[in-house]
Amino acid sequence: MCGIFGVYNYYGDASAFRQRALDLSKRVRHRGPDWSGCVVSGNSIMCHERLAIVGIDTGAQPITDEGDKVILTVNGEIYNHRALEKELKKPTKFKTHSDCEVILHMYKEIGTDVCAKLDGMFSWALLDTREQGPGRLVVARDPIGITTLYIGRCSEHPETVFFSSELKSLNEDCDVIEEFPPGHFFDSETGEFHRYFRPDWWDGDRIPTAPVNYRQLRESLVAAVRKRLMAEVPYGVLLSGGLDSSLISSIAVREAARISAAAHSDTEDVDTRGARHFPRMHSFSIGLPGAPDLLAARKVAKFLKTAHHEYTYTIQEGLDAVADVIYHLETYDVTTIRASTPMYLMSRKIKSAGVKMVLSGEGSDEVLGGYLYFHYAPSADEFHKETVKRVQNLHTSDCLRANKSTMAWGLEARVPFLDKEFLQVAMNVRPQDKLCSKDVMEKAIIRRAFDVEFADAGFTEEELKQGAYLPREVLWRQKEQFSDGVGYSWIDSLKECAASRVSDDAMAKAKERFPHDTPETKEAYLYREIFEQHFPQPACLKSVVRWVPRTDWGCSADPSGRAQKVHEKAY
Repeated sequence: MCGIFGVYNYYGDASAFRQRALDLSKRVRHRGPDWSGCVVSGNSIMCHERLAIVGIDTGAQPITDEGDKVILTVNGEIYNHRALEKELKKPTKFKTHSDCEVILHMYKEIGTDVCAKLDGMFSWALLDTREQGPGRLVVARDPIGITTLYIGRCSEHPETVFFSSELKSLNEDCDVIEEFPPGHFFDSETGEFHRYFRPDWWDGDRIPTAPVNYRQLRESLVAAVRKRLMAEVPYGVLLSGGLDSSLISSIAVREAARISAAAHSDTEDVDTRGARHFPRMHSFSIGLPGAPDLLAARKVAKFLKTAHHEYTYTIQEGLDAVADVIYHLETYDVTTIRASTPMYLMSRKIKSAGVKMVLSGEGSDEVLGGYLYFHYAPSADEFHKETVKRVQNLHTSDCLRANKSTMAWGLEARVPFLDKEFLQVAMNVRPQDKLCSKDVMEKAIIRRAFDVEFADAGFTEEELKQGAYLPREVLWRQKEQFSDGVGYSWIDSLKECAASRVSDDAMAKAKERFPHDTPETKEAYLYREIFEQHFPQPACLKSVVRWVPRTDWGCSADPSGRAQKVHEKAY
């Protein structure tokens, strides 16, 4: 992934604004430290900060067509780029080896229909100047919002449109800022957003009735991991030792071994260069000394025979990083900040080891109802509706965390659980099969799908020969939220720090200080205070959404997993 910034139909002299545009684009250079690009066309400017992972020799952006009339800047990865290249009807000369260039050529053939054809994570902007006038701007974001994207305007000049991967490039020049809606594209010809992602499961009131097909569930996740091994640089897996990261790691190890052992073929639709160049899998974990995640990750790494890297941090190092984490995350949400801080610290360590891309386990809890508060769902229908809602809002929480806390150091995180095909399978499983209780552990269907001892899992003889995906005690480990798993004292220390820095008097006047979305705890107050130091403009508040469990189900409002009574070490 990379960082993008641009201005369409600038109200002044675009050439004179070029240096300002470069300065604003530089604010997201942490996302793409490898190269910078800028193209001025008419009164529009397109900028790009590159993180080189695919097409590293020729993939500089913005990319233009042969006549320099169509200009593209992309943050993302297009996993089906080879298949799309074969669909092009006209003979096409590619300028780069980038997986993203196919967007430009497909747009020239089918227009905005290209959005629905893309399989990947992406935010991109395309300027088409083939017609007279300011040209046509098309901006698109991936279906779930794995990548981050914002759009802004200056109310005095509504004809001008700004866009950026992060808020920090817009807040000084725009007084209206919106988070770009996932699964949509913006078209300057209409001035509106248009939804292109319309799966049948998106309607939460439509309750699926199909029983779980364990083999189909497993195979769709395996395929999702395989396609994400596309890379020309060293990569690895984030391994907390929990179910989600351990499953992704296990599948990645198996698929990398299969790919590297097979005969090379340039005709395969899935780009497998990563596994061929770097067959040995590296895994990474972080925690306070003695943390539950470190111990579990160590066990999984030994089982999978990965090259494992274990990092520890102190409470003080974590506390010292919070202000920087809030700056990079651009949120004051308590849950997101708690979990992002160790991920932010780990990402710095991973990048210093020379790794640019990692696979991660985000999305499983939303898709499968894995959060412990799902134990309190009043019915199967309500359980399903909540999973749909959580997936639809991932862009405000876990996707935001995974993207910004890693990209703060130029590290790309890929999330197989949010693959379009896997979602189509998993979100169409009847909710009765996903329900958890005191007798059925959360996410039981995915555990069973990868349990070689489960009779209905439908394993092939070839799969069974490879043995278990994971040790049984890991496959059936209870859900541990990342902010808890790195060490139970982490959240406790954050609360203590906030209590010492926010007075009772300040808390009593919180409504006066923060009339919009008033913080309800001292920890929330502290994060809000730091957020507004970085982003004082009122327009910056609009994109922040707080993550809270379903208190109307009778569970605690505290987002920590330990706040739920079903947790083995509940407080």
